[in-house]
Amino acid sequence: MAKMRAADAAVKILELEGATTAFGLPGAAINPFYSAMRDHGGIRHVLARHVEGASHMAEGFTRAAAGNIGICIGTSGPAGTDMVTGLYSAMADSIPILAITGQAPVARLHKEDFQAVDIAAIAAPVTKMAMTVLEPAQVPGAFAQAFHLMRSGRPGPVLIDLPIDVQLAEIEFDPDTYQSLPVHKPLCSRAQAEKAIDMLVASERPLIVAGGGIINADASELLVELAELFDVPVIPTLMGWGTIPDDHRLAAGMVGLQTSHRYGNATLLASDFVLGIGNRWANRHTGGLDTYRKGRTFIHVDIEPTQIGRVFAPDYGIISDAKAALEQFIAVAKERAAAGTLRNLTGWVDECATRKRTMHRRTHFDNVPIKPQRVYEEMNKVFGRDTRYISTIGLSQIAGGQFLHVFSPRNWINCGQAGPLGWTIPAALGAVAADPSADVVALSGDYDFQFMIEELAVGAQFNLPYVHVVVNNSYLGLIRQAQRAFDMDFCVQLGFDNINTQESQDTQPGIPKGYGVDHVRVAEGLGCKALRVTEPELISEALVRARTLASEHKVPVIVEVVLERVTNISMGTEIDNVGEFEELAATSADAPTALLLLD
Repeated sequence: MAKMRAADAAVKILELEGATTAFGLPGAAINPFYSAMRDHGGIRHVLARHVEGASHMAEGFTRAAAGNIGICIGTSGPAGTDMVTGLYSAMADSIPILAITGQAPVARLHKEDFQAVDIAAIAAPVTKMAMTVLEPAQVPGAFAQAFHLMRSGRPGPVLIDLPIDVQLAEIEFDPDTYQSLPVHKPLCSRAQAEKAIDMLVASERPLIVAGGGIINADASELLVELAELFDVPVIPTLMGWGTIPDDHRLAAGMVGLQTSHRYGNATLLASDFVLGIGNRWANRHTGGLDTYRKGRTFIHVDIEPTQIGRVFAPDYGIISDAKAALEQFIAVAKERAAAGTLRNLTGWVDECATRKRTMHRRTHFDNVPIKPQRVYEEMNKVFGRDTRYISTIGLSQIAGGQFLHVFSPRNWINCGQAGPLGWTIPAALGAVAADPSADVVALSGDYDFQFMIEELAVGAQFNLPYVHVVVNNSYLGLIRQAQRAFDMDFCVQLGFDNINTQESQDTQPGIPKGYGVDHVRVAEGLGCKALRVTEPELISEALVRARTLASEHKVPVIVEVVLERVTNISMGTEIDNVGEFEELAATSADAPTALLLLD
């Protein structure tokens, strides 16, 4: 048997499991692991500026890589606690990432050593496994189990904590005979597929709700094939956006409270049957359950047994990997089609198409300051079908979901359940690292952009180019809106007088007084390129220029668009007419036109 340090065995297993890239920060307790990465040379390392940033980079990497798993690495103590937000984000959205932390020596774990914290206990609720390895000989098994768990059932993150003496200890390990543990995924049976198809065929106005589980299973082509076999319209969830191209004749729009389309909501309310595949029935998708469920039969297919019935009891539940279920459904559907027993749904499809063609929000405004709707209109003009969008939360994400177009799986990478501010920059960098050939465009409000702005330096240092559109209203819009019920406008003043921006008004008079942080100068100081736009007719030109700069300089390029400040209706704003209120609602989380399911 070959003798080697446990740290070397761990790195070798990463390579054997197909890992290629790690994001992290070295430090005392994890240095043996870093020395192993240096010696083996098979893992590319990207130095983050914050360990939370490294965890979000790992998630962005996994979500763009289609099969490869992102890794984040940090030392003991605060490095692990910094990762917790990233682990929560990955766990909530079923994304496998591997977090590796250093730790104090085993004999010192109970003595309150410097930066010694029980990170396994802290991370346990937001991981599939969190383990401090106390015996060096357990390291190979721990890493094998980590990859087994990340890939089996509902995907998710794992944390492995390595005391420094465990890393340094010599163990017996033969990499030539290493074998990955088999991946377990529950499979839909033939009988289950037949019953589901029977229920679908019996309906008159069926829909398929396509969730992120379809993208995780790389089964989007199968989803489209099934929809076409039955002629059934498809409503993607926010996590499933891209499973069917937005311009496909069966793409019926998104549904929900925020990232939704008017025609999608109307179509859901007109349906009588919903087949949900790989989705969670998240509250931002369903709104009020009484309205969402009324008059409809539901089938729920999900890889995680405890998801069936978690939000509401479906009429029929199937525990299955999305790809396996779709394969079974298609086999049954082809037999039914050959026998001529499928229902003709042309009238229903035409009805959905009419709504999709006619129920649109207005986007073209010439106002200065710029209205946000115009930004997304120009983005649709400039960015092509293969654009990969990255976004996390806020009015920018809500409006992006309402107005942008997505045509392929993994081309909308969005933090769904957790929604931490600051996620967008590091996730975009991880996505670029996973697929440098992709045309990556990030979308942020000004507060999300400021949260982890230091990570832009990572993009400059490691030549990770992408375009970052920052829609800046200096207003904390969504946070302010949440204060309406309390009739207050408290501690949400993001803007302030900045001498740099006041000086800039001489050349860019569209910048309002009290604009706040000069994002252009900060981005340039971090090694990136940046442009600012204050007039709507210049947006497209700036976006085109940004793509050119990113290609030429191989760094992130920021396009900041200075927006109107969306004011708070409940705090005394005067609305001139219904049309103005409807346009405000297009970027509002809680205005009536954004809440059709609750009407």
